Amino acid sequence: MMLYDLINQVNHGPITGANTDITGITLDSRRVKQGFLFICIRGLQSDGHDYIEAAAANGAAAILCEAIPDNLPAGITMIKTADTRLAMAHIAANFHGRPAAEMPMLAVTGTNGKTSITYFMEAILRAWGKRAGVIGTSGARVGDEALAIPYATSTTPDPVELHQILRAMQDKGAETVVMEATSHALALRKLAGIPFRIGMFTNLTQDHLDFHGTMAQYAADKAVLFTQCETGVFNADDAHTPAMTAGATCRVITYGIDADCNYKAENITLSHEGIAYDVQIKGEAIHIESPVPGRFSVYNTLCVVAAASEMGIPAATIAEGLRHMKNVPGRIQAVPNNKGFGVIIDYAHTPDGVANILRAVRGFTKGRVITVIGCGGDRDKTKRPIMGEIAGGGSDYVILTSDNPRSENPADIIAEMEAGVRQTSCPYYKLANRREAIFEAVQMAQAGDNIILAGKGSEDYQEFENKRREPFDDARVAQEALEARE
Repeated sequence: MMLYDLINQVNHGPITGANTDITGITLDSRRVKQGFLFICIRGLQSDGHDYIEAAAANGAAAILCEAIPDNLPAGITMIKTADTRLAMAHIAANFHGRPAAEMPMLAVTGTNGKTSITYFMEAILRAWGKRAGVIGTSGARVGDEALAIPYATSTTPDPVELHQILRAMQDKGAETVVMEATSHALALRKLAGIPFRIGMFTNLTQDHLDFHGTMAQYAADKAVLFTQCETGVFNADDAHTPAMTAGATCRVITYGIDADCNYKAENITLSHEGIAYDVQIKGEAIHIESPVPGRFSVYNTLCVVAAASEMGIPAATIAEGLRHMKNVPGRIQAVPNNKGFGVIIDYAHTPDGVANILRAVRGFTKGRVITVIGCGGDRDKTKRPIMGEIAGGGSDYVILTSDNPRSENPADIIAEMEAGVRQTSCPYYKLANRREAIFEAVQMAQAGDNIILAGKGSEDYQEFENKRREPFDDARVAQEALEARE
């Protein structure tokens, strides 16, 4: 694509150099090939402007930057813009033919529930006969086909990867795309320029304050989604919903259990087998059932009931999709065994997430609740004692262990969680090696108990210093522990 076509809709200054043919785009100088556009991003740990010479040496045809260097590389076209992150979003969309404009786009934001909601929404779309693409923590896929397009971030891809994924999804017949929209992605303008048919808000609890600084800024960053969608679907029971809707430019639709709202769950039944409730959909009383247990599943399913209804999906189809929904990987996921006790994996990694999974599991546990839990390194430290206290308050025994320690000493993270557990009367044990912690929990479990492995969900790695990742899967390790137990 010619450069001038590529930078359409990008505010920029005078261009130094020729209107050259661009064969690819990247923000990583190591990935530059002949004819590429290199975009200089001021990142959280490094500045792309420091790698202009390296990009030129690797064959870049053009450089997009916020500050033109004094010594311009010979023969390279330079474009200056005030915000390369914003420009990158539009450039990536242009390069791949703006696929997001050709498919209904649905996005969900909130602290907890995003992944589950993408799965619930996909199940409804399947029941409606639609082929959907899904993007989030569990990767990118169309139907049951995973796309071989890896992305560097854990949930919402950078624009260069995102629009490549969207183009691949459309080429594979996706008629709708459902994606997770993290607060980081919205703050860093990864989704800029994408028109969303539906935006969904689940809840807001303490998380990522290492990045956002305050809860008010955290809310403001998430609220950006509702300035670029047609209809916003909001949790009426969440205290932060007024902040979410304050600057919204979309239609506002609400769901909930307690507050007055457009879609309200009534006659709720909770059990270890799942949930059931009644809800009015366009004046019609509909009975909703889902095999995913927990009060939080009522909220998650209500969210997609509202979103699907606002898209015009028939009420009976919505109910059918949720009734036949399979469990979400890493979300209240049971590890099959014949030992007489349960092993449940959940992604709970925030105070509210831990409280939710404990409440749900306690509701169907006859014996003890044994919780294996850690906190991620290089992330919000203030939530660690809070999570420890919640784990202690809702468990009969807690094993404090590692999650993804990253550059931090696991013992230091555990000590901060321990301060919270000690505020309760719950007995606990510290074991930094996560594999050994899971084995310990399985060895001590008795008939009627339930073990919760919290924090990592379906992740298949542990992350250590220098972004080093080693294979680790809670489900696989739990299965090995179960097989090792006599």
